[in-house]
Amino acid sequence: MRSLLLLALFLLAAEVRAAAPVSPAILSSCFINDGAPYPECHASTIVEVAPGRLVAAWFGGTKERDPDVGIWVSRREGGKWLPGVEVANGIQAEGPRLPTWNPVLFQPPQGPLVLFYKVGPSPSTWWGMMMTSADGGKTWTKPQKLPDGVLGPIKNKPVVLKDGTWLASSSTEGGPNGWQVHFELTRDAGKTWQVVGPLDKGADKLSAIQPSVLFYADGRLQALCRTSNGVLATTWSSDNGRTWSTLAKTTLPNPNSGTDAVTLKDGRQLLVYNHSSPPPETPTKGLRYPLDIGISTDGVTWKRVLTLESEPIGNGYAYPAVIQTSDGLVHVTYTWNRQHIKHVVLDPKKL
Repeated sequence: MRSLLLLALFLLAAEVRAAAPVSPAILSSCFINDGAPYPECHASTIVEVAPGRLVAAWFGGTKERDPDVGIWVSRREGGKWLPGVEVANGIQAEGPRLPTWNPVLFQPPQGPLVLFYKVGPSPSTWWGMMMTSADGGKTWTKPQKLPDGVLGPIKNKPVVLKDGTWLASSSTEGGPNGWQVHFELTRDAGKTWQVVGPLDKGADKLSAIQPSVLFYADGRLQALCRTSNGVLATTWSSDNGRTWSTLAKTTLPNPNSGTDAVTLKDGRQLLVYNHSSPPPETPTKGLRYPLDIGISTDGVTWKRVLTLESEPIGNGYAYPAVIQTSDGLVHVTYTWNRQHIKHVVLDPKKL
């Protein structure tokens, strides 16, 4: 009897050890909107609307590109995520229903919460949409189409410059020049826009999209971009995003998968990305795992400090979004095997 009790205690201890966080930096992790009515979801975004109150969004439906794919939103209040609600879809006044894509939430210092997203048959033909919420994501205005030639932030969150300008990182995926990065600026909360770019692809002819913007103490901005060239690309601006340097390779691998980054309050740069390279035989179709956290102080040299996901899985772990909230914690959301949106809370002091 004593031996059986000892065995039971040993197995219980093993289960506890197995369930423990892989790093002391990970404070919690969970799925958002578990048990949703759609089979697939992707492209999450997250924002803090007030201390302790978060809003996340993603697209969900039968499958990416299917016309029933809509934009879903969930609010986190009191430490719990509420059931997701579809707030936008691709139903047209005339013509067939179209899929929606890549929501991006943005909470400016003043004014309502903003939701950007795309509608269209494909990334090469989609257009930008914008809607707002004055009550932290509970209710939303009627969607408005962005001006022709303006797509809005293509995947990652806009940033606010010192003069109050919104800087949206954007890109295009069609046309004779293929993938191209550009930026969009608005000084009047989205009423009018200025397009900067497209950026020079450089000697390596980098095919880049989906930039995320970082800040430096000397006033420079840096953008890190997904590419189909096996590495992340970088570009720099010394004039508040009005002009940008030629795209250049970084030392970080990229399996043709989205990333996101944020400048922490302590001045460090934090990047969420898939640290893997596409195989030579299929250079544009890399594996979207592992999913890692990288830290840098200069935007040039990066250190892998944490692996969020490492086990091979069908559709991988992809399209992260990352923010630092008012309490100093870091929140990451990402696609988990196209079946779930996962939310992980990190303590950056332990990275």
